[in-house]
Amino acid sequence: MKQVAKFIAYLLCYAFYPISYLFPRTDKILVFGSYRGAFNDNTKYLFLYANEHITDRKVVWISTKQSTVKHIRSLGYEAYSVMSLKGLWYALRGKYWFVNSYTSDIAFFLAGNAIVVNLWHGLPMKTIEFGITQGELAKRYVKKQFSDIFFHPASFRRPDFLISTTSFIDEIFSTSFRIQKSQCIQAGYPRDGLLQMPKEKVETFISRYESAETKALVEKIQQYKIVFVYMPTWRDSQRECFANGFDLNALNTCAAAQNACVLMKPHANTIIDKSIEYSNLIFLDGNVDMYCILPYTHVLITDYSSILYDYILMPDKHVILFHYDYEEYVNSREFIFDIQDNIVGRKVYTFNELIRVISTNDYTMDTTARQKILDKFWGETSGKNSCELIFKKLHFID
Repeated sequence: MKQVAKFIAYLLCYAFYPISYLFPRTDKILVFGSYRGAFNDNTKYLFLYANEHITDRKVVWISTKQSTVKHIRSLGYEAYSVMSLKGLWYALRGKYWFVNSYTSDIAFFLAGNAIVVNLWHGLPMKTIEFGITQGELAKRYVKKQFSDIFFHPASFRRPDFLISTTSFIDEIFSTSFRIQKSQCIQAGYPRDGLLQMPKEKVETFISRYESAETKALVEKIQQYKIVFVYMPTWRDSQRECFANGFDLNALNTCAAAQNACVLMKPHANTIIDKSIEYSNLIFLDGNVDMYCILPYTHVLITDYSSILYDYILMPDKHVILFHYDYEEYVNSREFIFDIQDNIVGRKVYTFNELIRVISTNDYTMDTTARQKILDKFWGETSGKNSCELIFKKLHFID
């Protein structure tokens, strides 16, 4: 019955979609949204900037979640449920839509004639969108299965503009999204602004916009000498654990010996035994905005995640690449480029090696290699105000 109801709901949306083209749109209304109705990622930061600096336009957040609407209103800004009268009205009247992924971040059936600015959610390492040829998403982009296309129409709405960083990334995005390179705006990502701000400005931002839980976490981790953060790529094998041979007790003991803590950011599908508490391991849930936390960390532990590229924007930080399943992973996933030529950090291939590297502080960043990756992936956008660049290139500010 749920599938039938979902099918009927989508049919109604498809029926309304052509009508959305009839509404006159105005560039005096800027509409923002994010995936799953949340207030997060690049659109969150661009929305906050717009409210402070774009004074001649109405800036509105549209969400499917009432909790998100309530939170944004508590900050003093405008937000509406997508199915409210005002939510529908602003979505249909706003000429510019700012999304993190697709028009479904707001509502695909209301997007007729909107100028869609896709901020995307990070620099690519693995193939994305129309560049995908295998795996689960191939059902949508290669096999073109009816059910996958029918329930994901927003995947096929090409953005009018896509936020990029360098000519190298423009090439990847133009192919992956089937757009012209001229539609790519080299500006960097709004969420990375916090990673490049002075500490006092980060503190001011957190004080103004973040939850009590986030503030408490920041205060807590600053009590440790070293803060590691583990952010692995999701795989099916992580459903029951972080990795083969991963020993949380051993990691906790190792961290405690150095007066360090390890922030554990598992995927939402990873099953964690929350009845066990660790003195120096802190498990984070999906509601935590990591870009508020990363400035207070010292070492990133990851594998094949593009969080690597964001993290190295911060000077004096270090990276451990935990490639415990390297051969298996690179042979089962499609990478856009030769991964070894486009990553930087201390590589380890077993859990015991990971513990040794942490224990001996053997992870100092190669600054020359870091700069090479920064130049290739970030170019002149590194250190720049991304929000300002985006609005300048859209001619909202001088």
